[in-house]
Amino acid sequence: MAITSAIATSFKVEILKAVHNFTNSSGNTFKVALIKANASQSGTYGAATTSYTTVTGNSDELANGNGYTTGGYALTNTTPSSSGTTAHLTFSANAQWTSATFTTRGCIIYNDSATGDPAVMVIDFGADYSVAGGTFEIQWPTNDASNAILRIA
Repeated sequence: MAITSAIATSFKVEILKAVHNFTNSSGNTFKVALIKANASQSGTYGAATTSYTTVTGNSDELANGNGYTTGGYALTNTTPSSSGTTAHLTFSANAQWTSATFTTRGCIIYNDSATGDPAVMVIDFGADYSVAGGTFEIQWPTNDASNAILRIA
């Protein structure tokens, strides 16, 4: 029972098969779903995670309610770009859950448009984070070759 921040290995293969399209306004729908607190997880998530259904199959997504909706938050794509030899992208709007009361340890970003809800990446927050009647927000980093949430060098 653990989360390790990693780009899903299956995602690396799927980009070569043209499964994922991050283009703004015409690309796929990507979502971020929150994973339960560390002590409540039954699965292990990281590079070997292939799909959002892995998280739901282990009942490790936060429950619906208390400001969270199962399936996660729909992200706003930015068209991928490059700098030097690094391709990169960061979603253009932070993910927010308002009037929230829950504890989470990490998240999975996945392609909600593609068959099987394939995983893009898993992120470990480094600790359990709780919110009580407030807003929980994931702030995406600057979209550049050194900081973007997804970088392929």
